[in-house]
Amino acid sequence: MITSRLEDFIEEDLGYNDISCTLVPDNPQKAVIFAKEKCVLAGTDIAKEILDYFGIQYEQHFNDGDFLGAGDIIYDLDGDAVSILRAERLTLNFLGHLSGIATLTRKCVDIIPKHSRTKIAATRKTTPGLRKYEKLAVIAGGGDPHRFNLSDSIIIKDNHRNIMGLKSAILEAQKRTSFTQKIEVEVESVDDALIAAKMNVDIIMLDNMSPEEIIDTISALQAEGLRERVIIEISGGISQDNLKDFVDIDADIISMGSLIHKSHWIDISLEIKK
Repeated sequence: MITSRLEDFIEEDLGYNDISCTLVPDNPQKAVIFAKEKCVLAGTDIAKEILDYFGIQYEQHFNDGDFLGAGDIIYDLDGDAVSILRAERLTLNFLGHLSGIATLTRKCVDIIPKHSRTKIAATRKTTPGLRKYEKLAVIAGGGDPHRFNLSDSIIIKDNHRNIMGLKSAILEAQKRTSFTQKIEVEVESVDDALIAAKMNVDIIMLDNMSPEEIIDTISALQAEGLRERVIIEISGGISQDNLKDFVDIDADIISMGSLIHKSHWIDISLEIKK
């Protein structure tokens, strides 16, 4: 029975009656995987897993995080023809999707001034089943992955506040959290930011605020001597297009779901050598 995640991916693509790939003589072949446009590479770990599964020998010329130009060869391949054809689309899908995330992440990271302490981070808005790979692609692009799952840290969001109130939610989190977990609170007002800081949370997320509202909130924290006691994260509706509006604000983290859901696939191809 096929049970591993990798085999699930392969089963989805091959099905149970693969005629397409078995049309060709199963002779040894050489092939290349190459980029057809400029990008930052990501996804080589899962690409190698796929190639290994199909018994394809490969020589890898670039690593995750490397800049590629159009025409740069990522892999030289050596294997039987049927296996190369079966590995082709799945390998290219991962490399194209994840390199797209890494490329967009690097573009956003490069918008941040070199002297700034602000880091670009992802969010938990990921494709179900692919979070591990998408987060690693953000890392390849120079970004921070944020938490990988709900158990990594505790984030008190708007619906927590709606259900039990901000102070009660913070107190309950502090009572139940491990010493290894940070507590983050999402706020939408100056007053809630001050409450959270005074209750000694670790991170305050300023959610869906305008640059002016964020500056006012940070100024209020500074006036109370609370700014340096917390990590300030700003989030909500931030993309490559409007990122420059936020880069001069004294924030520690700018988290962007758009690193993943607004990234474009990179055109990566496999070609059999004749």
